[in-house]
Amino acid sequence: MATKMQQLIDTATPYWDAEAEIAKRFYKKAKREDHAFYLRAQLWKELNPVDGFFNGLHRELTEAVEMFPKVGKTIDRHDYYFLLEQLVAEYNHFVMLADVLEYVQGRKISKRDLKQLPQEKKLGDIRRNYVKTGGAIGKAAVGITEGGGTALFRVGKNLKGSRINQMTAKVMKVIWEDEKDHYMVQADIAAKMIKNKADMKKMQEAMVDVSLQRVWMRNEMFLNPMTTDEVESYIARRTRAIANRS
Repeated sequence: MATKMQQLIDTATPYWDAEAEIAKRFYKKAKREDHAFYLRAQLWKELNPVDGFFNGLHRELTEAVEMFPKVGKTIDRHDYYFLLEQLVAEYNHFVMLADVLEYVQGRKISKRDLKQLPQEKKLGDIRRNYVKTGGAIGKAAVGITEGGGTALFRVGKNLKGSRINQMTAKVMKVIWEDEKDHYMVQADIAAKMIKNKADMKKMQEAMVDVSLQRVWMRNEMFLNPMTTDEVESYIARRTRAIANRS
């Protein structure tokens, strides 16, 4: 029987695979203006990570400055260094993707270029609700599903062909390297919280809720390369395949 950690990963995998499939279909046919559309949305996401874990780079940087006098007193210097590394990595992701968007648009980006799309807003509302009202299990479910198992970056790092694709692949590889182990770390944390079948059921239901909305978010961002029926059928097939494998 699969471990608790593997059961949690298996729960999310069909949805992560759907995100990857959406990205593959998009990149196969994307025009210059299509790249601009999704990059504007992705850049918004880079500056506005998950509430409850990461509260937006501006706020996080402000809080990091306020924390500095406490380092070596109530805050361990290693923990503070780890926080700074996270902040630098997140901002670096924004910088690199912004460079790609500027190349695509042929001009400097402005704040107006960053777009929060409707499905992203809905995703944020769902995640905030679990973080605020779902207790430790709800928050852990959000932690595992954050980033979609790096599905987008796993696909993007292998792009070839046009100058845009080459630039994108270079950026996506860096982000993938930074984040490829995050879901494993979060799954390990979440698995330790599960004490009984009820806990597992609650965790999995929250994960499915968030993960499905992530798929709709990604499909909208990539200009709907899959229909609703195609998405639902794809997820169902992958869910069956993983269940049979287990």
